[in-house]
Amino acid sequence: MKQAIHFGAGNIGRGFIGALFSQSGYHVTFVDIAEQVINKLNEEGRYEVKLATETMETETIENVSGLNNLHQEGEVIDTIVSSTYLTTAIGPNILPRIAPLIAKGITKRVASSEEPLYVIACENQIGATDILKKHILENLNEETAAKLEGKVFFFNSAVDRIVPMQDQGSLDVLVEPYYEWVVETTEEIPPVEGMTIVEDLAPFIERKLFTVNTGHAVIAYLGYLQGKSTIDQTLADDGIAAQVKETLKETGAYLVKQYGLDENDHLAYIDKNIERFKNAYLNDDVTRVGRAPIRKLGPDDRLIRPTTEAQKAGLSYSYLAKAIAAALLFDNPEDEQAMEIQGMIKEHGPAYVLKKVSGLDADSEIVEEVLVQYEALKK
Repeated sequence: MKQAIHFGAGNIGRGFIGALFSQSGYHVTFVDIAEQVINKLNEEGRYEVKLATETMETETIENVSGLNNLHQEGEVIDTIVSSTYLTTAIGPNILPRIAPLIAKGITKRVASSEEPLYVIACENQIGATDILKKHILENLNEETAAKLEGKVFFFNSAVDRIVPMQDQGSLDVLVEPYYEWVVETTEEIPPVEGMTIVEDLAPFIERKLFTVNTGHAVIAYLGYLQGKSTIDQTLADDGIAAQVKETLKETGAYLVKQYGLDENDHLAYIDKNIERFKNAYLNDDVTRVGRAPIRKLGPDDRLIRPTTEAQKAGLSYSYLAKAIAAALLFDNPEDEQAMEIQGMIKEHGPAYVLKKVSGLDADSEIVEEVLVQYEALKK
């Protein structure tokens, strides 16, 4: 049977990428440090993916197993040697940590096999596979690095599926019906169910990040400030729903100008995604969607990047500035990054966070606008 190795046995890994490989006839080996999940994968060898719909359609995912990369390094290396695909869904910040182990697997593979290995980082990050490749190359000797050509291929991708928090005691995963997995390559590669191949990923990944991820974050932060519990409850507030749409019109104006998208088609894409967010069967917490605000306020992430690009293009960004301000006010005590931001604000003020976390100059027009919105939201 064909083999795929996937780093990250969490809900996205099991409910999205791993499931597609299984449905395409691959045995999927999940690699993770979550011992309970790995043990369950090996004991049960299957799990259910349930669609968040009224009828809760269910599909059984089989031919799966798990490895703990802390205790089974040799087995992980051997699985890399025998796999066709190596994918990740672990969070962009973890990519540098797994790169040394992947490098060991690639070193053994290129020394013993001519079969190609396809590496795809499935993260909410522009150029995630490029980032992973850089860290892998840093852990390869020159001889091995010289052998990669034609043997190991690195493809960037864009992934899109809403997967809420789950019962951590079960392998089963609840997911929304909609999904999109777009991979950038001009190579002929083994087919995978649900994978879309494109030659230029940029329009797809920015459209997704600055519509789906931006929209999701805006709902979460505005909803949190209004005391809402879930994403669908937040969108039931007409005032917040209107602000979300206006924010996405701002990101959309940039996308239309940058990539020549059809304006009416993109407005329809915005509306479609807002409807996705309203899915009450997901019961998705605003605190889950808003978590890790330091990452979400990064210079190239869903809030700051479209704002700086809009400013460069001479476009409006006032609603985006309000969303950034709302993110600065996300003070969930259970979120480590939120507490870190609140600590910085208390000691140095919000402009310091925008400089340190977002890379924005303190005297920039964007910071000025965000601070106005911040003070208004605090009242």
